[in-house]
Amino acid sequence: MPEIKKIVLTGGPCAGKTTALVKITNYFSGFGYKVFNVPEVPTIYSTAGWNYLTPNRALYYQGERAILETQLALEDQFMRLAEVCTQPVLIVCDRGTMDISAYIKPEEWQEITSMCGTNSNELLERYDAVLHLVSAADGAEQFYTTATNATRYEQANEEGLRLARELDKKVIKAWTSHPHLRVINNHNDFESKLNRVLMEISKVVGLPQPLRDERIFRVEIIGEIPECSESEITQTYLVTEPGSEVRLRRRAFSGGKVVNVHRSRKRISDTEIIETERQVDNNLYEQMLQQADPYRTTIKKKRQSFIWKGRFFQIDTFRAPVDDLVIMEAKGIGEQDDIDLPPFVRVLEDVTSNSKYQNYNIALMRR
Repeated sequence: MPEIKKIVLTGGPCAGKTTALVKITNYFSGFGYKVFNVPEVPTIYSTAGWNYLTPNRALYYQGERAILETQLALEDQFMRLAEVCTQPVLIVCDRGTMDISAYIKPEEWQEITSMCGTNSNELLERYDAVLHLVSAADGAEQFYTTATNATRYEQANEEGLRLARELDKKVIKAWTSHPHLRVINNHNDFESKLNRVLMEISKVVGLPQPLRDERIFRVEIIGEIPECSESEITQTYLVTEPGSEVRLRRRAFSGGKVVNVHRSRKRISDTEIIETERQVDNNLYEQMLQQADPYRTTIKKKRQSFIWKGRFFQIDTFRAPVDDLVIMEAKGIGEQDDIDLPPFVRVLEDVTSNSKYQNYNIALMRR
């Protein structure tokens, strides 16, 4: 059987998914991958006449159930196609099963998934990675349009932009406990946004990728962080060969869900790295802990993730091995890029180039 990776490409309205899908197909086909694109199922139903804004609740409910059943069936059929290919396969889903939960009440979602013989945890495990492209309505309003999607209900006015931003955050929340959720910012130019998509997928399939652009700040939180998702992280570094870094992370979300991820990172040149991630079950997680690096302390921290003006931020408040350190990361932003920092944090220091504040070295710190 060939190597098969299944990716979800999702996001709020007018995020650039259609263009990204073309870019993904062309780019990875050039590396010898057979690329399958699973079409966006809600659009199939909308163009056929179903409307999720219908006042008929029975029609709405049956439509959402039909979308989930069709999504599952389509993905399963493409997996069967992939299994008989002779080259590695990349299956790219234009939205995935969990997107549906952003449009429906929690109790209805639970009932629908139960009828389909599944649940949210099982649905999340169907995918190797989830890439969320932030809507142009959040941080790139000048590019927001409805012209590219005749079924879009969030119009290009102030109310439409507000609805698009809200929907964008709901979709991120639906996927937030996936171990390889990556939120793709609205960059200064759209090409940079697309290149970030290619970089993240390259990481999933194991192709070399350029070193990531990100800005890292030591900060103080001075206000309430709006609409953030929170999790508790326990991070242990394992013994490995020189020049490599292997990390074992357990991330606990509200509601009791726990996700364990094993990550390996190796620099192959001054400008390229190979980074791979895989989810591991609790038993394997406990076994791997036996390989912990004795020179590095386990890191414990609270993570708060949020979008501010089209940018994705993560704030880590460390509990161990130090308890007086708060680090904020702005993903997908180069050192020369302009950045509008959130008003609820006070930047104490830009530590982007300071290796002392890399997690790998923070594990060497002591209280």
